[in-house]
Amino acid sequence: MAPPTEVKAPGMVPDELKHEPRSKGIATARKKKPKELAVITECCTGCAGSPACVEYCPVEDCMFWVPDEDHPPFGRIQIDPILCIGCKKCLSKGPDGCFLDGCPWDAIVMVETTEVEKEVGPMAY
Repeated sequence: MAPPTEVKAPGMVPDELKHEPRSKGIATARKKKPKELAVITECCTGCAGSPACVEYCPVEDCMFWVPDEDHPPFGRIQIDPILCIGCKKCLSKGPDGCFLDGCPWDAIVMVETTEVEKEVGPMAY
């Protein structure tokens, strides 16, 4: 008998465009659409290919490396909005300005899902 195949939640960004390092974790579709989604700002440096934010993301392939084609070996991190669950584990700032474990450059912000949908289109879940 063949082993069961794992069904991965489909993202907006095709897998072939997602480079390592990529976030690891749950691979099932999110259960509801979050109120806010994580968005990477232009301040992202990619942390020299070893980004802290990716390590804290609990969703498979939600955060991933995108090489800078004009300036190799540099690159940055991107977030797949369809896979983001809005958990805020990738952030560096918590309530009342406390420091968390995520992005050391403060290059990730939480944006209302409706604002992200203006850029990427309506999300079903």
